[in-house]
Amino acid sequence: MFAKKSIVAASVLLAVGITGASAADWSDTYIGWRYGTQFGEPFNKNDIKKNIFNFGHVSGYKYGSNFLNVDMLLSDDKDSLNGSSGAHEAYVVYRHTLDFGKIAGKPEMFKWGPLRGVGFTAGFDYNNKSGDSYQSRKRMLVAGPTVMFDVPGFLNVSVLQLWESNAPRTHPQRYHYDAHPMLNAAWGIPLGSLPLSFEGYLNYIASKGKNEFGGPTKPETNIDAMIMYDASSLVGAKAKTFRVGLEYQYWRNKFGNDHKGPAGDGAFAKTPMVRAEYHF
Repeated sequence: MFAKKSIVAASVLLAVGITGASAADWSDTYIGWRYGTQFGEPFNKNDIKKNIFNFGHVSGYKYGSNFLNVDMLLSDDKDSLNGSSGAHEAYVVYRHTLDFGKIAGKPEMFKWGPLRGVGFTAGFDYNNKSGDSYQSRKRMLVAGPTVMFDVPGFLNVSVLQLWESNAPRTHPQRYHYDAHPMLNAAWGIPLGSLPLSFEGYLNYIASKGKNEFGGPTKPETNIDAMIMYDASSLVGAKAKTFRVGLEYQYWRNKFGNDHKGPAGDGAFAKTPMVRAEYHF
């Protein structure tokens, strides 16, 4: 397992190094807020209200692209330990995708039929949560091939291997799950000439073996989709500066917990949200 982690870590470091040495061809940086009242957490029967503030950055350069998202999730007192004011969580996602056609100096090399290109994605997830009963400390490395479809906007599909560990309050020594695969799709599709776009991601994650308490884990499905409206013209700003929309998250067997078992309905979240972004 150590060898596999070292390989993936080296891939991430290589990607960061390449990016640092190359000027971005394009980039988009933004801050955002979203809010919902029906979030779920495993082993918690309550609907939870959350305000989520985020920082996002995407960019493209000579050999590929970067994606970074940092969420700060603030729960109400339904997600708390001993009646505290609510949990606080930071969740960081970073992905770097190398485009094989661009590396070869022939961007059209892998363009065929519905495909725009082929590449390799590596990155990590990092989370730190306090104030609830579990207090997650997730660390995860990811790596695997990516295909890029030739659509308006983008549609990327990846098969990623995951190396995940956690050290929650209930199990302070870091526990490593079995390595397991994930099917990931990410998209951003403009809706014709309208100032609207359909965006989101889908993760189908296989079972990660036994959990830290010795029980089985289940495959999980996490779909987060949104319709975003470019409201920039309403305030006299340039296009795609201010965006608002509606978002919906479907998360079955959250974190690998069986929603039909002791984790209960909290492991099957169906959460509508409102969302707003400022791009700069």
